[in-house]
Amino acid sequence: MKSTAPTVLIVPGLRDHVSEHWQTLLAARLAQVRTVPPMGREDLNCADRVKAIEREIAAIKGLVVIVAHSGGCVMVAHWARTTRHADAVRGALLATPPDFDSPMPAGYPSLDALQAGGWLPVPRERLPFRSLVAMSRNDPLGAYERVGELAQAWGSETVDLGNVGHLNPASGFGEWPMAEVLIQRLTTE
Repeated sequence: MKSTAPTVLIVPGLRDHVSEHWQTLLAARLAQVRTVPPMGREDLNCADRVKAIEREIAAIKGLVVIVAHSGGCVMVAHWARTTRHADAVRGALLATPPDFDSPMPAGYPSLDALQAGGWLPVPRERLPFRSLVAMSRNDPLGAYERVGELAQAWGSETVDLGNVGHLNPASGFGEWPMAEVLIQRLTTE
């Protein structure tokens, strides 16, 4: 019998691939998964990243659930404006999107670099598919209220994760079992 479960498409953020990141660990556990290849920390070309999402979605037969983290969430918002494949998306889990409209902490791209890379302005249009924004109350890359405004503009439901930092290894997260719960929520409700 052919499986009808959606393929999970992992959309990483701006950082390089990290073996102990929850997205990497999630991808290793899932049967039907594809990952948008990381493009390196120095390549901030948003258009290239949008094209990479489009290539991966186009290669998937059947429904898709997008699982994006950090800058990957903003990438998905840019992609959603131009894609021909939005109807294939069953839903999107957008975990701890950053506030690219505010200066980032040291070690992250500047507003000028984000502007030059085509990331700004961050799209504020309603996404053409169901989405859940998983929000942190103490994320150094996005104040809770600002991320909430972004989620509202995208037409997303929100999930309050509490104090989880940026939901990455630096915040103490490798495994994040809630990701699978939220993916299930997107595919069954």
